[in-house]
Amino acid sequence: MRLKFIQLLAGAALLALPAHAQQPEPVQIPAAVLRVDETRLPPLSRLDLPPPDLGFAGARLAMDDNDTTGRFMGQDFEAIEVTATPDTAAAEMQAILDQGIEFIVLLADDATTLALSDQAGAGVMVFNAGARGDNLRGADCRFNMIHVAPSHAMLTDAMAQFLMWKSWPRWFLIHGSHPEDQALADAWRRAAAKFGARIVEEREFEDTGGARRTDSGHVQVQAQMPVFTQRASEHDVVIAADEADVFANHLPYLTWDPRPVAGSAGLVPRSWHPAMEAWGGTQFQNRFERLANRQMREEDYQVWLSLRMVGEAATRTQSGDPEVLKEFILSPEFDVAGFKGQALTVRDWDHQLRQPILLTTGALTTSVSPQDQYLHQTSALDTLGFDRPETQCRF
Repeated sequence: MRLKFIQLLAGAALLALPAHAQQPEPVQIPAAVLRVDETRLPPLSRLDLPPPDLGFAGARLAMDDNDTTGRFMGQDFEAIEVTATPDTAAAEMQAILDQGIEFIVLLADDATTLALSDQAGAGVMVFNAGARGDNLRGADCRFNMIHVAPSHAMLTDAMAQFLMWKSWPRWFLIHGSHPEDQALADAWRRAAAKFGARIVEEREFEDTGGARRTDSGHVQVQAQMPVFTQRASEHDVVIAADEADVFANHLPYLTWDPRPVAGSAGLVPRSWHPAMEAWGGTQFQNRFERLANRQMREEDYQVWLSLRMVGEAATRTQSGDPEVLKEFILSPEFDVAGFKGQALTVRDWDHQLRQPILLTTGALTTSVSPQDQYLHQTSALDTLGFDRPETQCRF
């Protein structure tokens, strides 16, 4: 009876406290995700059609994860979701800035990402969750931008390490005719030189337009691709550089010579894959699928990881001050878990997030780079992409 009486007294005293004394107001930590949607032809495969919540679903999972810890630390995370076109992107960015938000995740192409980063200014931390251009980490780098999306150089280096491990050093490079295809082809040339492979021949697949998915499309492709690839120099593997998604997915099983295909089709380097199960990946995938009712894509993962970086910084510093969080994210003490078997950190010379790269088929993760035999004096992850001595970035 005495214990019950004391509990009643304690409850009455709690009710008598002012509301602000019972529950301090949480510190608000706002962010925004700005997705810039371009008008493009549909992908070659209907399986690749982008879902309406692409990227945003990753943001929602990140908010759940951040709030799981934040609610015990008096922190409240929020991420607004904004879609734009290239024509409206600047206005939408300004609307975000007018709200005083200092953490902005971008899903956009290279040129738009660069322009929006400049518009945001030095006081805002921009997370590049979509653009892969090496120039953004090089001559066009910006101090206020964190690159969570892996670069072309990281992806091609990851694949090059595996191909050299397989003793497939002779590459037949096929690239598209669009500028983004040419940029990716440059990354493949660099990777070949870096790891000792040899590009024995290059060919350009010209995009002439026309129907991409028709009833007779497979018949035309079945006749076209063997002819396009015949009489190539002796090679071990076909490398496809097809950022525009015009031809690469038609290459497997249709090349003149029976050779594996890698790059933009066949064995593909990715930041994430929906079949990834190692290092706690199964539980992570399940949580996303319950939330979004679909599988996680690379864009979802990259947006999730961007916002988790903010949440991790807030947890570790026990602060909601944007300046404190930004300083910590760029410090040597910062790291974040990404379900890839090791902590992920930010390179101080170009602000690229170090991360392993998954080498994947349609159904499985075949390997993860960096490969074990490639060593580095600081971090094996710095064998992927531009290392400190190679960078052209000057903040």
